Amino acid sequence: MVFSLAWAFYFDEKETINAFLWTIGLTLIPGFLVWKFTPKPEHDLKVREGFVIVALGWILCTFFGSLPFYISGAIPNFTDAFFETMSGLTTTGATILTEIEGMDNGLLFWRSFLHWLGGMGIILLSLAILPLLGIGGMQLYKAEVPGPTKDKVTPRLKDTAKILWQVYLVITIFQAVCLQLAGMTFFDALCHSFGSIATGGFSTKNASIAAFNSPIIEYLLTAFMFMAGVNFALHYKALSTKKYLLYWFDKETLFYTLVIAFVTIVASLMIALRGDITSLANLEESFRHSIFQVVSIMTTTGYGTDDFELWPFFPQALLFIMMFIGGCAGSTSGGIKGIRILLLLKHARIELRKLVHPNGVFVVRYGKNTIQPEIVTSVLSFFLIFMVTFVGASLVLAALGLDLLTAFTASIACLASIGPGFGTVGPTENFAHIPMIGKWVLSLCMLMGRLELYTILILFSRTFWRH
Repeated sequence: MVFSLAWAFYFDEKETINAFLWTIGLTLIPGFLVWKFTPKPEHDLKVREGFVIVALGWILCTFFGSLPFYISGAIPNFTDAFFETMSGLTTTGATILTEIEGMDNGLLFWRSFLHWLGGMGIILLSLAILPLLGIGGMQLYKAEVPGPTKDKVTPRLKDTAKILWQVYLVITIFQAVCLQLAGMTFFDALCHSFGSIATGGFSTKNASIAAFNSPIIEYLLTAFMFMAGVNFALHYKALSTKKYLLYWFDKETLFYTLVIAFVTIVASLMIALRGDITSLANLEESFRHSIFQVVSIMTTTGYGTDDFELWPFFPQALLFIMMFIGGCAGSTSGGIKGIRILLLLKHARIELRKLVHPNGVFVVRYGKNTIQPEIVTSVLSFFLIFMVTFVGASLVLAALGLDLLTAFTASIACLASIGPGFGTVGPTENFAHIPMIGKWVLSLCMLMGRLELYTILILFSRTFWRH
């Protein structure tokens, strides 16, 4: 919050300064007391404790993170302030704000900085601090890192956390410099770098990226959003070894790229056909808007340059499907993740082959590796729980009076950390009109989706709490 406070001082925003000072005080006092009087544990962190700390830590950070919005009066309703903060920390990008540009710059910076903090997981970020309490971090890493694989970059967890955050920081700084050179102010460049590298989607403008009306900025953001949707461990390996063909040989990254390419081509051609197909300017604009929105949705960022609800229905349907897929495991994206989709498709293919060859022995292979049956079962279970959660949340929203299109797309937009949906939560709308109960349901969806469902659902299991 200190950086946000500095911006508030720079712009002389008195109410925001007071809000941050109060929040910092309210946060430091309980934090110091917990650190001072918590006894040093006699054992390493257990699985149960790791999951509880991750879930509770995220909820507490959301609570304290919402205080600047609430205390300053910028968001006078606590439910809305909590929703906005949860959306920031979970890198969802769903907003209740109707007049973004009317908010103080200190709060706008804090809003975007929440994305950056949540991008790789605020618990993962604190792994370098937890040793001060004498706590090991393996169970936190297992609970926090997105995706079905938990491969570490280095044998030591602390070193892994540092390396991933160094990559994260370097890309953020490089992007901010590029955006400023492209015409953004330093403030806007920094905020949008936070939002894109974390695949969050909060903007400082009411019209999102369309407000800048700059093809260069749109192409730059497209490239960085694409990078953010790729496994960060793969980024580190490729950059450290200078073996950039690793991206090509990674099946998940290839699948991710091919899906984006296919939907972009389909969308740009169908949009161009509505205009002057002989105009190169029209073709370029159609391609630019298409690739930006496709990458934005696939990476679950949610930035906008065009109202995709005005697109032909087929590209809209493809975007809706992409909302479920998301980016790669180990990235800052939400969704089911590409590697799970690939394993599901491979498993489905094997089941079909078994119908033809009942006595055949088939295994699921991913690259050169044979996938163990328990991993396939875990992927199937995750997919089932994801879909049940999606349908359940949608039905609750429908029961609250939302139309089915809005209810279903609002649910997936929050569960998969996307932000905008369709209907009354479309790219030119917001979530302000959602009933209070609906906002709490969607906040829970954001939390569950960001922590890969199990981290939250397991807390409701009686078996988990048995000694």
